Amino acid sequence: MQDQTPSPPQTQDVTGQPSADPRVADLVRSGKVRVAIGLGTPALAMKNARTGETRGPAVELGRALAARIGVEFVAVEYPRPGAIMDGLKTNAWDVTFLVADPDRAAVSDFSPPYMQSDFTYLVPAGSSIRNVAEVDRPGVRVASPHGDASDLLLRRTLKQAAVIAADSLDSALDLLRTGGAEARAAPRPVLLSESARLPGSRVLEDGFATISYVAMVPKGQPGRLAYISEFIEDAKAGGHMKRTIEGARLQGIQVAPAGGRSPQ
Repeated sequence: MQDQTPSPPQTQDVTGQPSADPRVADLVRSGKVRVAIGLGTPALAMKNARTGETRGPAVELGRALAARIGVEFVAVEYPRPGAIMDGLKTNAWDVTFLVADPDRAAVSDFSPPYMQSDFTYLVPAGSSIRNVAEVDRPGVRVASPHGDASDLLLRRTLKQAAVIAADSLDSALDLLRTGGAEARAAPRPVLLSESARLPGSRVLEDGFATISYVAMVPKGQPGRLAYISEFIEDAKAGGHMKRTIEGARLQGIQVAPAGGRSPQ
């Protein structure tokens, strides 16, 4: 009698050949992987206002992950990176790509880093601030979108300066433009892009923290995390991440070293 036992769910490896992998069997059964995309920063994703197209490293990685598993890529877009974590409350996504932060580690697990950069400040024309140490002084106000990694970090570390929470990346820059803040905090590639929109502004040469971009999955998904961590390592080793960074023309950012450990 022929064995009627159902075949295990199929995934696809990097060569395109199907292979069974129970670690992502739930995604295979659903036929899709929902990738949370935080808009507004070139290091993650930007939406073209004219065409509506969303592009960036987070989108590229999400598509490549979906292709590797052999399922549909579904982008779950958020207006800014800091809003992504709210989606955990409603099980809105399966994986995301964000800056690692201890506050986020309380509700999600991290892969090894795939890109690295640093946090620094943008200051307006005529500012006397020359380095990051001069920011943490009485009377200095630092603009950062609420819930973004820079906001979370600075609220833990600044002793004298005040963090001014903005509703979006654009409003954080507007605070700097209109005199509502003396500095704007963000990853270096974000600020290098924004400086072109604020004539005379400067991105400080030094940074106040090294940042790691990682894949995140909700807590309690060890198999999925292991699978995605392998995907991240392959993306680095195979040159995919290097091509993605070059294709996005990112400045102030580089591929994370191979074999890196989760920054949790």
